[in-house]
Amino acid sequence: MQQEQAKQPQSLKWFYVISSVFLFTNTLSLSLQDNEGVFIRYWLPLLAWLGCVIVAYHFMQRRLANYDPLLLAIPMLLTGWGLIAIARLEPSFVLRQTLWMILATVAMLFFATTPYVLQWLRRYRYILLVGGLGLLLSTILLGQNPSQQPGTPQLWLHLGGIYFQPSEALKIILVGFLASYLSEQATILRHEHLGKRGQLLALSPRIAGPVLLMWGISIVILIWQRDLGTATLFFIVFLILLYVASGMGWIVLGGAVLVVLAGIIAYFAFDVVQTRVDIWLNPWPEADGRAYQIVQSLMAFASGSIFGQGIYQGAPTYIPVIHSDFIFAAIAEEWGLLGVLVTLSAFALLTIRSLRMAILLQKRPFYSLLATGLSLLLGIQSLLIMGGVLKIVPLTGVTLPFLSYGGSSLLASFIMIGLLLHISTKLDT
Repeated sequence: MQQEQAKQPQSLKWFYVISSVFLFTNTLSLSLQDNEGVFIRYWLPLLAWLGCVIVAYHFMQRRLANYDPLLLAIPMLLTGWGLIAIARLEPSFVLRQTLWMILATVAMLFFATTPYVLQWLRRYRYILLVGGLGLLLSTILLGQNPSQQPGTPQLWLHLGGIYFQPSEALKIILVGFLASYLSEQATILRHEHLGKRGQLLALSPRIAGPVLLMWGISIVILIWQRDLGTATLFFIVFLILLYVASGMGWIVLGGAVLVVLAGIIAYFAFDVVQTRVDIWLNPWPEADGRAYQIVQSLMAFASGSIFGQGIYQGAPTYIPVIHSDFIFAAIAEEWGLLGVLVTLSAFALLTIRSLRMAILLQKRPFYSLLATGLSLLLGIQSLLIMGGVLKIVPLTGVTLPFLSYGGSSLLASFIMIGLLLHISTKLDT
């Protein structure tokens, strides 16, 4: 088994070659159509990406030879693709994203290869949770928005010219905390489920306590930060983790009721939530007003057709904040249905691979729950933003992992990949 897994990274060299050719071709196309700052805008980010791939690949080969190679290959492809898309859509941001990519790669390698990193996450869960919540609450008093526009959510902390979003770090901390807590309570929860069937299990502190805590955290995020996406993501991932640990199906139903209740309250209490729901239900009467962004996104999908307009040939820049929240629409317009299917397949494969790992580690509850939570964070966040851009669900404002512009999001996503890579080595132990 170990020998077979050790050979797997070698078999994926073709994947990196194809990824490099794809990104090189798109970079060449961009550079031929834009004569201003070609090397800085296009070739420098590509060279930095190639350097990160080579360093990460060989470092993992030497330090962690039995890791799951797809967990490294897929995020690197998506990140490189994101750099190309950002360079095309908003060139002034591509160098910053490149620097974040380098930092994120270093962080990923640290969390993937440091021997006791999972034990630290488990042992110091309360300290990490208090620290993460403290950072989140600090945004209420000290929060800023990089755009500096009045009325925008103040979700970032500013330090030394760098903006950082604490909720990105809190996602990882909360999943680590829940995996640690629920792994210790799993046997008791399942015993209560089997032994007290028909009684009011909802009154059990082991169940009601965490549910109300997470619902409370989500409501705080929603009220003070108006961050609908993060609040929804936190609560959905938590409910699924609790269901996996306890086997109680009613938890999902009860949680869904709480989500609907919070959504109804938020709709009448906050203009931003009301706007997103209204334009989701019927954007066309306000196509040149509040719904301009989503209408332009739908038009981008329509104009992309099967093969796309071609890079630099479409008009995705008509969509506000295209390089962040709506980068999936740019992929649809310029890379077409093929680009959309590749993106969906990449996230699906990444999530399925991680969940498969969680299933194989069922006898080690902490690793299994942690892998489940991290894979769900990436998968559900991707579905929320892709569904929002396509008007399948209301817009939530989260980023598309690896592809969208955003240093905090990229760093957090790579740390999650580092932890998953670390967990993948436990399949042989």
